[in-house]
Amino acid sequence: MLAVFRKPKTFKLRALHSQEKFGVAGRSCQEVLQKGCLHLQLPVAGSRLCLYEDGTELTGDYFWSVPDNSELVVLTSGQTWQGYVSDLSRFLSAFHKPHAGLIQAARQLLSDEQAPLRQKLLADLLHTVSENIAAETRDEDPPWFEGLESRFQSKSGYLRYSCESRIRSYLREVHSYASMVGVEARGEYSRVADLMCHKLRAAGYNGSYFDRGAKAGGRLCTPEGWFCCQGPFDVDTCASKHSINPYGNRESRVLFSTWNLDHIIEKKRTVVPALAEAITERDGREVAWEYFYGLLFTLENLKLVHIACHKKTTHRLGCDPHRIYQPQTKPKRRRPARKRR
Repeated sequence: MLAVFRKPKTFKLRALHSQEKFGVAGRSCQEVLQKGCLHLQLPVAGSRLCLYEDGTELTGDYFWSVPDNSELVVLTSGQTWQGYVSDLSRFLSAFHKPHAGLIQAARQLLSDEQAPLRQKLLADLLHTVSENIAAETRDEDPPWFEGLESRFQSKSGYLRYSCESRIRSYLREVHSYASMVGVEARGEYSRVADLMCHKLRAAGYNGSYFDRGAKAGGRLCTPEGWFCCQGPFDVDTCASKHSINPYGNRESRVLFSTWNLDHIIEKKRTVVPALAEAITERDGREVAWEYFYGLLFTLENLKLVHIACHKKTTHRLGCDPHRIYQPQTKPKRRRPARKRR
């Protein structure tokens, strides 16, 4: 009987999967439910109220503890609601295979929107749903190739070339360091650099890292072309979950050029100087150049990182001193010859 003398509580109601909300006031859960069903033309029998936020069912005991103006969802028999996650699931499902009507509606909203945050969200949404990820050739997706030379006829071909260019630049740094090596060791340094060059050429300058058509072990992306940031050099994963698909559209292709292949053990500060030092001080030992090759040009020491995860600080990591030179094999001791009797 105390509820009769209390001020009615106010709520915002909506039907399942509807964005349209309306206000309802009542002194009991049943009263609010009846008014909501009447407005939505739904049967009262079997219906119930749930909090939009987390899907908690509203009951008589819980009714008065819910804040005024809370959002409720009216559910009929058989319907379920898990809170925000339900809307997010529908949201993601809609964009898995977006249709023309969805894209047109988003464009219309963007043209009329004035709030900067909502403009940004709509623009990002359009950017995502407008991607033509499945297309591969210039004929299938001409806008993707805008600004690129005509010799590039496929997305995979261009991105493979993009990766090769990065790796080639690392090789040029190795060659240019020869001038820093002492005269006596410079010839050996150049010979080792040439060996690395031949090995890289045979491996296609590891261009497969960016090629979605490459074998699984040789690429950094999914077969669809999605790349995930591997996080800064000193952590195992990317906390921000950065991802990108440069195969999707021209803007993604351009943005991907800002991602870095970061050397965990630094190339310029550590690996190349260590290689030069090993050659200079080899003293008859054979430098394990393939160890340095792995550090300079392969995923043994490279991480793909979003620009925000690319730490410019000194890594303070060094080469493994046990792998700089080839293991020296001990000469076998000859057994003394047996005397003939």
